[in-house]
Amino acid sequence: MRIRIICKLFALLAITLMKFVHLHTHSHYSLLDGLAKIDDLIAYAKELGMKALALTDHGNLYGTIEFYKKALKAEIKPILGVETYVAFRTRFNKEPKIDDKYSHLTLLAKNQTGWQNLIQLITKANLEGFYYKPRVDKDLLRKHSNGIIALSGCPSGEIPKLLANNKFEQAEKTAKEYQEIFGSENFFLEIYHHPNIPDISKINDGLIEISKKTNIPLVATQDIHYLKPEDAEYQDILLAVQTGNKLDDNDRLTLKADDFSMRSAEQMIEFFKDLPEAIENTVKIAERCDLTLPLHQILLPNFALPEDKNANQYLKELISERLPQRFPKYADLRGLDADSRGNEIKERLEYELGVIEKTGFADYFLIAQDIVNWAKKRGIRCNTRGSAAGSLLSYILNITDIDPLKYDLFFERFLNPERISMPDIDVDVSDIRRDEIFAYIRQKYGDDHVAQIITFGTMAARAAIRDAGRALGMAYSFCDQLAKLIPFNQKLDESLENVKEFSDLYNNNPDAKKIIDAAKHLEGVARHASVHACGVVISKEPLTQYVPLQRAPKDQNIIITQFEMYSIEDLGLLKMDFLGLKNLTIIEETIRLVKEIKDEEIDISKIPLDDKKTFKLLQAGDTTAIFQLESSGMRRYLKQLKPTEFEDIIAMISLYRPGAIEHIPQYIKRKHKLEKPTYLHPKLEPILKNTYGIGIYQEQMMKIARDLAGFTLAEADILRKAIGKKIKSLLDSQKEKLISGMLKNNIDEKTAKAIWELFPPFARYGFNRSHAACYALIGYQTAYLKAHYPIEFTTSLLNADAGDIERIAFLVSETKKSKIEVL
Repeated sequence: MRIRIICKLFALLAITLMKFVHLHTHSHYSLLDGLAKIDDLIAYAKELGMKALALTDHGNLYGTIEFYKKALKAEIKPILGVETYVAFRTRFNKEPKIDDKYSHLTLLAKNQTGWQNLIQLITKANLEGFYYKPRVDKDLLRKHSNGIIALSGCPSGEIPKLLANNKFEQAEKTAKEYQEIFGSENFFLEIYHHPNIPDISKINDGLIEISKKTNIPLVATQDIHYLKPEDAEYQDILLAVQTGNKLDDNDRLTLKADDFSMRSAEQMIEFFKDLPEAIENTVKIAERCDLTLPLHQILLPNFALPEDKNANQYLKELISERLPQRFPKYADLRGLDADSRGNEIKERLEYELGVIEKTGFADYFLIAQDIVNWAKKRGIRCNTRGSAAGSLLSYILNITDIDPLKYDLFFERFLNPERISMPDIDVDVSDIRRDEIFAYIRQKYGDDHVAQIITFGTMAARAAIRDAGRALGMAYSFCDQLAKLIPFNQKLDESLENVKEFSDLYNNNPDAKKIIDAAKHLEGVARHASVHACGVVISKEPLTQYVPLQRAPKDQNIIITQFEMYSIEDLGLLKMDFLGLKNLTIIEETIRLVKEIKDEEIDISKIPLDDKKTFKLLQAGDTTAIFQLESSGMRRYLKQLKPTEFEDIIAMISLYRPGAIEHIPQYIKRKHKLEKPTYLHPKLEPILKNTYGIGIYQEQMMKIARDLAGFTLAEADILRKAIGKKIKSLLDSQKEKLISGMLKNNIDEKTAKAIWELFPPFARYGFNRSHAACYALIGYQTAYLKAHYPIEFTTSLLNADAGDIERIAFLVSETKKSKIEVL
């Protein structure tokens, strides 16, 4: 509602404040054709005083949700559109040397109907019309023209191309046809100031003549592909990267003949001073585009329920039925009053169910448990990771396999009743059987309600250096030398600051400077689209009511969304992650082999978590192929630690990461009583005792806020997020709240301030205990199978890595050390 009101206010302000509006704009989502990232595009439009801006990427709606949100935040009215490809004949014709020709047409959504039609057009262009490009045709445009304003397109539009070829009468006829398709008020002839483009004068003169003869209005546009005139050379490098050319190649695709930057309103008014109506029409179109996207709704699919039950009732019924499987002592929910343990379970369940009912997420849990249990019944190994392990309800429903009461995991870390957002249950599955789960979801909810999610590969620093250098015609060896100086996961600006040799080359070598300057403009630009490793979206209504779809670039049988996962979440759609994990395949295959060879049934979810043989293997550091525990550094620490309980594995997985790793030697000393734990206040001891006085988990931070400062766990989770975001105003208010809470609990001011100082570094390296416990369980399960069934485990391991020759050589060597013969 708030976003809707803001958008209406912007529309009203636009009437009095707008002088000119850019209606033809490409971002970096016009893959390897547009240079400007969304943030930069909006920031520069703001700098130029623009009150509205359209986004019209080539043939896709990839960036629209990101653009919409960020433009609103910047107080710029967002106009959502696309520059479509119109088929030469129909979208179904795909004949070589005929149907690889197409023309451009700019479409803008006036309202919600227009937005829905844009989604339909782009989806059908991809699923039905794709031939080199995603193509629409005029039949499709007729069916989905309502709510859309169309502009005749850049010089590659159908009408401009006819004019360039001296076919004025046909161009006029085509203009009337588009006017008939979209309506007399909704079609405009797009005129441009790109004086160096061949035939542009002929095209513009023809457009003006058609406008006079037909009364089809003119509209002035600038075909924006980059922000500033000085960016032209970097845009040219980007195009050379796209086509695999060098800058000095002849007959390559280039825009260097003219300026395709974002011009100011004053410049555009000056360019079109003889056609003031073309400038005025940009404002009129912007005023008529009145689209408000409904974000942050809850659009969960309805789970199929028994006739006499609603979702909350059925959820409670399932919990009562499955309670004995997790807690055999209690036959159903009515028996929980029998003892203190039962009361603890009852109290937690009532709380979780209350939050779920209040937030309306019952269907989410029903959907999740149905998918996970379907998979488990078919022997597909699943492990739910992350904060979902903090839910007792998830444990009873068999979604998770860690008892949150036993391991002190918090529901609020998963679903915070004070900051309601869609729950996030992420599931690891056997990597060779993930497609079976996707097939089940499609069969259950319908093909048109399910899709995998797109992701975008962006140019990282090293790749940007190599690509820029190749396009500039520099020697590969020199580009490679430059690229290798950049530390992994470090940006170019950081490397210039932190890596002396890299910085020296930039300052002293003109070629290095040229490459790095170009790479800085390419860094972060979207390079290609692909399928997200694990994301799948499930919708209540057919997906194309919310999201444009396309085929996966490398597998035409896979349908994916055009919106990445954050945009999917913004729309309120159900996103679930199913990540293929090789370790689960190894567990699954080992269990199968044990059954086949020894006729033994292993229920891996019920193995004892205090098995001596398993801990002996871990203490010896014999952790080849043990999930999360295989690295040489981890082996060294395990030998020193000599773990004796499951808690040690959770701690090691949490500590073996940047920042936290420096605490491992202290943790080991304190476990072996070589150093005594210390606490700033006695109330910290029960919270930090399990980790020998060392803060390891985010949940410990939340507990400190609850037990020492009177926070609720929901408030403590907000504190955790605030510290992680490092927003000063937020930090200051949380600091004040925490210290004043401790003072009220009779903790002196000096100690309270000292305890606060623990929080910022704690937030940097503190780990999600729920996630660590889930991963520790897979680690323990693989260690258990290796300790008890070494032949079957090793066979499964070798089969899983059969395609990796180097890995196989290493595994064979490790296997021989274990005195297992490899034939």
